Amino acid sequence: MVAQARGLETGHWLLHRLGEARRDSDSLFGIVTSEALYDRPIPERHRIIFYIGHLEAFDWNLLRERVLNLPSFHPTFDRLFAFGIDPVGVGLPTDRRSDWPSLAEVRRYLERVRGALDGGLDAALAARVSREYPPELLLNVAIEHRLMHAETLAYMLHQLPLDRKVRGMRDTEPLAACATPTMLEIPQGAVTLGLRRGASTFGWDNEYQQQTTTVPAFAIDKHKVTNGEYLEFIAAGGYQERSLWTDPGWNWVGNAGIVHPGFWRRDGEHWLLRTMFDEIPLPLDWPVYVSQAEASAYARWAGKSLPSEAQWQRAAWAPANGAAEAAPAPVPREGNFDFRRWDPMPVGADPASPSAFGVTGMVGNGWEWTSTLFAAFPGFEPFPFYPGYSADFFDSRHYVMKGGSARTAACMLRPSFRNWFQPHYPYVYAGFRCAKN
Repeated sequence: MVAQARGLETGHWLLHRLGEARRDSDSLFGIVTSEALYDRPIPERHRIIFYIGHLEAFDWNLLRERVLNLPSFHPTFDRLFAFGIDPVGVGLPTDRRSDWPSLAEVRRYLERVRGALDGGLDAALAARVSREYPPELLLNVAIEHRLMHAETLAYMLHQLPLDRKVRGMRDTEPLAACATPTMLEIPQGAVTLGLRRGASTFGWDNEYQQQTTTVPAFAIDKHKVTNGEYLEFIAAGGYQERSLWTDPGWNWVGNAGIVHPGFWRRDGEHWLLRTMFDEIPLPLDWPVYVSQAEASAYARWAGKSLPSEAQWQRAAWAPANGAAEAAPAPVPREGNFDFRRWDPMPVGADPASPSAFGVTGMVGNGWEWTSTLFAAFPGFEPFPFYPGYSADFFDSRHYVMKGGSARTAACMLRPSFRNWFQPHYPYVYAGFRCAKN
């Protein structure tokens, strides 16, 4: 749909990564029919056309003056495409299709932004001129921001009616795998959260400052909760049982008429699952994708709870000898992540290696909700060039998610990475597992 990055085939390795990230995001717009580009698949979010301009405007606004010392050629578009929307805000957006520029205008803006950036970034990196913010830091921010949106766009386009998408290549289904529900004992021990300031690994501001804490012994599900297990919760009347829900969760369920996960549809006596390009009979051995409110209600029904961020981290990344991890763990080579598939895999068929404690599927195949409110670590300092990235969401209304989904880029599988959403947002590729103290 849009031109590939020019001038990025040689030069600094970060420019190669930027080119790859552009290809990942560009390919998503290619599965949208031309008449659907001004649709709003998720009521709380912008129209699709916004994101075509936003990814370039973000890079341009971040890098134009700080790295390249270039003037703006289209200040109106720089502002129009600058900021997204918190998915669950105080009200739904009210803009009309006619409020947005034509696709041709947006494409011209995109081409000119990429041309200007590509013409100067290689030289700016090679010059190693002392600047307030290292170009490498800003480029990492631009790359990961784009890759985050590649995932956001995937679950947003997932909500488009099937006839508004160009049918892409379907996943090759793995063999079904039997995964018996099991809880594993995790002994008391230390866990490391966050990154050490000054570490060579890139991290967002909320990943700092590193801290080590002791986690008391607990038990955790070996596998993510499956569609089949969640179906038992529905059959038991889980959506009608007031005692399982918080006050806000109960109000949300009642006001929005929520009676099943957002990716499910009832067809008579049968349950269907909406995948990216099809509706299929509900795969009982796939992880269920639900909101944090629904995950919490299920955990209460099961007599358990959602794990805290520290519990999840210990089960996923800490060595079994009781010590906190001594160094950043390597990115797994196998698993359902890094845009390899559109949809989940059965929980027992995910090839990601189990943790040191034998817990499976904690990297990829669906983010995992925790019970931890998203907040700053001690020593937090916002990025001065992007002060609201994390701090705007330290509001006691967002919960930490860990792990990653099929559409999460490999670079964001690092143990310190933290994702977050409000508890009544049903669109994200997020499941859960339960814990017990």
